[in-house]
Formats: sequence, structure tokens, C-alpha cells
Amino acid sequence: MKKIIIAAFISIFLSIPFVNAQHSVARDWNEELLNAIRNDFARPTVHARNLFHSAIVMYDIWAVFDATSETVFLGKTFGNYTSTFNGIATPTDVDAARHEAMSYAMFRLLKHRFQNAPGYIASLNSFETLHQSYGYDINFTSTDYSTGSYAALGNHIADEIITFGLQDGSNEQNDYANEHYQPANSPLILDLYEDNDNINPNKWQPLAFDVYIDQSGNTFPLNTPAFLSPEWGEVTPFALKPQDLQIINNGFDCYVYNDPGAPEYIQNSNEDGIDDPYKWHFALVALWSSHLDPADNTMIDISPGTLGNLPPSAFPTTFQEYQAFYDIINGGDPSTGHAINPATNMPYTPQMVKRADYARVLAEFWADGPDSETPPGHWFTILNYVSDHPQLEKRLNGTGPILSDLEWDVKCYLALGGAMHDAAVNTWGVKGYYDYIRPISAIRYMAAKGQSSDASLPSYDPHGLPLIPNFIELIETGDPLAGTNDENVGKVKVYAWKGPDYITDPTQDIAGVDWILASRWWPYQRGTFVTPPFAGYLSGHSTFSRAAAEVMTLLTGDEFFPGGMGTFDIQQDNFLVFEKGPSASFTLQWATYRDASDQTSLSRIWGGIHPPIDDIRGRIIGIQVGVDAFNKANNYFNGVLSTEESTQNTTKVYPVPFTNQLTIQTANETISKVDLYSIEGRLVFTETINATQKTIAIPNLQAGLYFLKGYDTAGRILLQEKVIKK
Repeated sequence: MKKIIIAAFISIFLSIPFVNAQHSVARDWNEELLNAIRNDFARPTVHARNLFHSAIVMYDIWAVFDATSETVFLGKTFGNYTSTFNGIATPTDVDAARHEAMSYAMFRLLKHRFQNAPGYIASLNSFETLHQSYGYDINFTSTDYSTGSYAALGNHIADEIITFGLQDGSNEQNDYANEHYQPANSPLILDLYEDNDNINPNKWQPLAFDVYIDQSGNTFPLNTPAFLSPEWGEVTPFALKPQDLQIINNGFDCYVYNDPGAPEYIQNSNEDGIDDPYKWHFALVALWSSHLDPADNTMIDISPGTLGNLPPSAFPTTFQEYQAFYDIINGGDPSTGHAINPATNMPYTPQMVKRADYARVLAEFWADGPDSETPPGHWFTILNYVSDHPQLEKRLNGTGPILSDLEWDVKCYLALGGAMHDAAVNTWGVKGYYDYIRPISAIRYMAAKGQSSDASLPSYDPHGLPLIPNFIELIETGDPLAGTNDENVGKVKVYAWKGPDYITDPTQDIAGVDWILASRWWPYQRGTFVTPPFAGYLSGHSTFSRAAAEVMTLLTGDEFFPGGMGTFDIQQDNFLVFEKGPSASFTLQWATYRDASDQTSLSRIWGGIHPPIDDIRGRIIGIQVGVDAFNKANNYFNGVLSTEESTQNTTKVYPVPFTNQLTIQTANETISKVDLYSIEGRLVFTETINATQKTIAIPNLQAGLYFLKGYDTAGRILLQEKVIKK
């Protein structure tokens, strides 16, 4: 029996006692969403957006009935879309109103978003079961919340965000299909092992399969999957800043936030070999592949006492710094670990494990597949289990009052969902523009060219692989790889994982490591998947994970997992999916969220998916994305609109809350009239504005929540604001 990621996650933090408590309605629906993602095609961009939009829906319903918080979408202009909301009657039971509205909103939204998923029937049955378990009607579809129906309010906000999603740049209406991008290279036909020397070595190459099975275990309808989401930079983000956006034409207009600059391109210098940064980066991936044989008895300490604790200042920027940061021969990075567990004030206990078992497990654990919730969903799963830890106090940023489960969940989901969505928009905008090659294509390309280290030796070519004794060498006469008629003499061989051709039964077989023709190098993946269908630069795993780690740190107010360590138990011969293993049981351990993120990044190198150049710049962008997403979400929690949002609404309203006077200050004279509505939608006050600032006397209102609308002379709504009367 093989454990898959979701099944194993039931015990993700073994240091955390199981909490058999009833979850909030937001948590219940988030779990439904994660299961639906696992039943869909593995599309990290699409599902980051689904996680974010559902987080908006649940948070906004919570915020409507909160005196301080601002909604993100409902009653606001978000991107180029204005969502209508005219207020609703004050509920006698706020908790019940929120529960009902969230359930109808999520039921309607998830039914829409997953209607074309391969596992939709199973997901729909699960949606209906949960909805009906609350006593709600699966056939109620009214959006007329003017009657005071909170079910209709839920349907309304779902309908609004569905409509918004059809114009947000994702091309959802055409199943997110590409509109402009065309690959520069013809596909690599994996079954034929043809020489791959007739490609642009700096550009992404499609892969042609006999049968393609995606990272979630779904058989794909096409055997040559297209580049996923190269135009995703156009999608409306959450906290990405307009000033950080460049629109650069590379055959089509590419929307690139936080441009990291170009990756490493191959050089044509004579005998540059390993001194060419391009060749070094991809050769490192091939060398780390040699670590994947459990017959290798190299042992390493994988405890937090040895691994982790890398500050961003340690991240490399120059080629020389990359060479010092990544150990090309032995694997790993220069992390020093943590001397003390701050929760116990005791040192972390060493844990010696075979390097091969550790590297193989990392490659599969962080790959999120098969049967995957994709990297964004993976971090939501981690968040949910951290939220269940009995030592976690649900204080936002570690300060202030302890929040209810519902308030904690909706606020955490908004911050993390915004970060995951922005990471996707940012990363895939970069991917679409730079269109960078993956290791399987680069290594096989260089292998087909020959070697680039010594012009006096056979098979010399400036674009060849660098020769590295004991790892990348030339085949000589008498070599087992020479061939019957020495047809392979002079070609390049690598000491690496032998690949899926050596695995018939993954529950029993181990491919192992040996000398193979470099032109037949494989990443440590299933032969029906091989590599994700999109460009490598930047690493989505590095960006998603570091953004999530920053958000988790800020949400909890602590960089450490509750109890000072998160753990995941790995059982001998009962975890790996690609082949049998690991050869012994052990426990993955992380002291901090950032340590887990850094481990994710290394896993993609051992898995043969990314070279280091894809990794570090993704981590750096992830830090910015995560911090900005949390800060923007926190502004909504505190009822603070950003300068950009104030500009969109062309006004400043103060003070909030107000007593007997309210000042409206406009950026210009566009707003000519304001109306004030009660929460029931009743007009209680109206006033004409004929200057850029107007102080309005409103002395006879009861204390409570009101909605302020501003109009131009044509009656168009330019301002929708929630205000509180003291």
C-alpha cells in the first residue's frame, strides 16, 4: 500500500495531539475546497485563485457584520469590477447569519468553479452532503437579499465573484486556455530518446508522452500538455503593487511584477565547462540525482539542530555565491540549524538518516502529488493543522484578544489566500515572459552536444556538458555503456538515478543510481509526469512556500511551529510513490515555517525539477509577496483602506467612527451627492456636495453600522463605504 500526501497529512504534525473539536463553518468549507482541488487537474495558478476567491467570500461575509473590518470585494471596486451591495437587515443572531451566508456562498461558488473537473461528481456529492448537514436547501438559488435572507446574500456574493472571475484576466470562460503564447521549441518525445540538440537551450520545451498523467493522478486528454498559464500575470492580484508591474512584449504583452531579471543563458566560450553558470546550475541537478540510491549508506542529521535557520542575507546573488551556497557534490545548503527549541529550552535531538531516503522523500513529499492539493493548497493544509495545535493561541500576529475559531479562520484564509494568489500571478508572469528551459531538456540538450570542458577530448562542443570526475565523464572502450559495436564511445555519461524505465512495480522496485547515458537522464519523477508543463524560472514551489512561511509567521506572531517543531512521520516502504521506500522509517522535522519553505526549495532540485537559479529568486519574491499580502489583509481587518483604494473611491471619509459630523474629502469634484443607508437598506440621510471637502451634520442617528454611497451628476456610484456612528 502506498501512502499519498493527503492521506498522510492526517498525522502531519505528530507532535500535535489530535483535536476532536467542531470546526468553524469556514474551516469546513475550506476542507471541501481542498478535496475538490485534489479531484481536479493539478493547476496551481487556478487553484491559488480558487483558494483566494473563496477566502474573500467567507471573509467579506464575516466583515459585513463587524463594526471595524472592511470588506475586500463586497460593495467595493476590486480591480476593474464594482461589486454591488445595498446593505441587509441586522441579524438577531450574527453567528447564524454568517454561517448561513457563508455556506450558500461557498456551495454556489465551488459548484461553479469545479463543474468541469474530472472528479466533479464526487466533489458535488460532498458539497451537497455538507450543505444539507447544516439543514440548508441545495436548490435555493435566489440572490434577492433585500428580503433579509442571509442565504440569498451568500448566493449574491458568490454570483458577484463568479461574474468578476469572468473578466479578471484568467480566461476562465475558456477553461483558462492560453490566448497568445506559443512555445519556441518542438516537443521532446520521451519514448524515443532522440538527440535533443536541435532546440533553443534557453527556452522551455513541451514534453510528448504516450500517456500523460498529471500531478494529481488524472489522465490528461492530450499527450503533449500545453504551457500552463503563461499569461497569468494579467490576472487581477491582491496586494501586488502597480508600480512593480512592467508590461513587456515577448511575442505578446507579458505582465511581469517584481522582475527578477534574466536567468542564466548558455555561453559559447571555448572550454568554459563548469565555469559557465548555465552549465553549473544544470550540472548540479544531475549531480544531486546521484544521491537517490538507498544502497548509498551516506548518513546525514536531518534534525532542526542541524538544518534550517538561513537568513535571507545568506541568499546568493553572484555566481560565486551560488557556488558557495549549494554543495554541488554532497547536496544541501549552508544552514546551521537551531541551538535550542524555544518551546522546551532544550536542544533538538539529532536524527541520522540516509541521505538517499531523505532526498527521495523530500522530492515526493513537497511535490504534492499524485492526489495533490497543489502547493498553495498544501500550505492551507499546514495552516489548518497548525490552527488545531493546542499550544496555539489564536491571537492575530501573536497579540491582542484570542479570536473565535471563525474569525481566526477567515482572517488567516484571506491573508494566506491573497499571498498564494499573488505568488501565482507574480511567478507565472515571470515564467511566461522568460520562458526558461527545464533540467530534462537542458541536460539532454547538452548531452547530445557532447562535453564542453576540453577541446582535445572527444565530443567537444561549447554547449556540451561539463566533465566532472566520478559524476559526468566520457564513455571509453570497455565501458559497460560502450555498446555492442562501441557506438557510444566518446559520448557523455552521468552517474545518476536510472529513471522510470527501471521501475515496473513501484511498490517493489527501486531504480537506484548508476552510470547512464546522459542523453537518457531523468528527473526523479514518474515517467507519466516527468516535469510540470510550464517553464522553470521562477520556481513556483519556492515562491509559494516562502510567501506562505512569511504569512504563517506574521499570523501567529512566531516564526516557530507551535511547540517549537512541526513533524511528519515517514514509514519504511510505505510512503514513496515513484519507487519502493524509504528503506527505514524517520520523521521530517521543521523548527520554523521558513525552514519548511527552504526544505521545499531543495526538494525540487533533488527531484530534478529546478536548478538553483529558479530557486533563490523565487524565495526572494516570495518574502515580498507574503509580507505585502499579510499587511494588506491586516488593513482590511482594521478597517483601513490603502492609498490606492482611497484613490479608486476618489474620497476620504473621516472620522470613523463618527459622532454628529462626517467629513467627505474628494480627490476632485466628481462626487456630487452622498446617501447614507441603514444596515437594513433604508435611506436615512442625503446631502449634495459642491466642493472637494464637505462636513455634513448628521445629529439624529442611532449608533450602529451604516453604508455611505457617493454619486456623480449622472447618478453613477463612485463611492461605497461602511461607516460607524458612535
